[in-house]
Amino acid sequence: MKKKILIVVALLLVIGAGLFLGFRGTGNGQKFKTVRVTRGNIRATVTATGTMNAVITVLVGTQVSGMVKKLHADFNSPVKAGQVIAEIDAATFEAQVDNVKANLLQAKAMVEKDKATLADATRIRDRNRQLFSKNLIARADLDTSETTRDVGEAQLHVDMAQVSQVEAQLRLAETNLRYTKIISPVDGTVVSRNVDVGQTVAASFTTPTLFTIARDLAKMQVDTSVDEADVGRVALGQDVEFSVDAYPDRIFHGIVSQIRIAPITVQNVVTYDVVITVDNTDLKLKPGMTANVSIIVANEKGVLKIPNAALRFRPSDKELGKPAAEQATKEGGKPQGTPNAGGSPRRQGAAQDGQSSAKPAGQRNYTVWILEEGKPKRMPITIGISDGMFTEVTGGDLKEGQDVIVESLSATKKSTTSTQQGAPRFIR
Repeated sequence: MKKKILIVVALLLVIGAGLFLGFRGTGNGQKFKTVRVTRGNIRATVTATGTMNAVITVLVGTQVSGMVKKLHADFNSPVKAGQVIAEIDAATFEAQVDNVKANLLQAKAMVEKDKATLADATRIRDRNRQLFSKNLIARADLDTSETTRDVGEAQLHVDMAQVSQVEAQLRLAETNLRYTKIISPVDGTVVSRNVDVGQTVAASFTTPTLFTIARDLAKMQVDTSVDEADVGRVALGQDVEFSVDAYPDRIFHGIVSQIRIAPITVQNVVTYDVVITVDNTDLKLKPGMTANVSIIVANEKGVLKIPNAALRFRPSDKELGKPAAEQATKEGGKPQGTPNAGGSPRRQGAAQDGQSSAKPAGQRNYTVWILEEGKPKRMPITIGISDGMFTEVTGGDLKEGQDVIVESLSATKKSTTSTQQGAPRFIR
């Protein structure tokens, strides 16, 4: 008898539990995951990648051809302006200088000879003038002497010009001889060396690069490529944080110093070069390193913020207990994603996930859902900047400490957590 009673009690318990769960699933006790609205800091950034470079990099080449005879600098060598860092075999150029010097001596000797000839022709002309005045010689003899004197004077000018021409050749030969000594034009550090002793360099058509010298490695810059969709939010003087693979646990800091207006188009993608100045006093950063850059375009402190999932959540009609459009109309609002009074979608200007946005001139209207008497209730808000995880609330009736729905836990949900049309998508 007791056994039968126990069986009946067990059956009643099972039936009661089934009825409880059935009524719970069809009633107003829907399960939702909520997150509390808090205050905190939000920082909007523009992310990009770039390359570390010295602020000034000088390519040192040679203007003469020949064999490299000596090297006075190597990789990482500190150099001073005017310091000889390499030498090219100067034997050929020394011979050219000696040859031109000999030609110059010859040209000067010709000038001296012409001066003597001119002086003799001048004396003969003057004597013939005296003799002609006394009718002792014919007119033709006087004319001949004057012509000879004029020719001698002209020849002197020709040979003097020849001296100037040879002097110019000598200067050129001496300049080429000086070019055999490769001199550092700036103070700095040798980043790369492209030649070895015994190697022949040819400067016939292009100037070969022998050394690359970074002027001051204590001051570096990051050359980043910023997408055209983000470059409008970047401004001079903005703070920058970046990391490099060599020091993954360290954050470096810099400042936006230049936004170059020249577009760079690669496979129909337009980017702009943003230059970031970096202090490298400890010489940790090296040219060529890849930097993962975050440009801080906005920074708000102590603002009301909600998770981005709350902006993407939309309850199903079943969870509302009535059509969503009817609920929105009754509350005096518009369904999410409808155009505003200006006719433009309310998601206009919203940042995409992970790409934070600075606050635009106009407000951006969205909707979040809170629980009221166990049912989702629509609450319009206006939003500001986002850091990819949280978004600033700039207007609306949402208060600190309230819970906003971010996900439905109902067993009957099918499209409960689908993205609201018009809600901002924050793509990281």
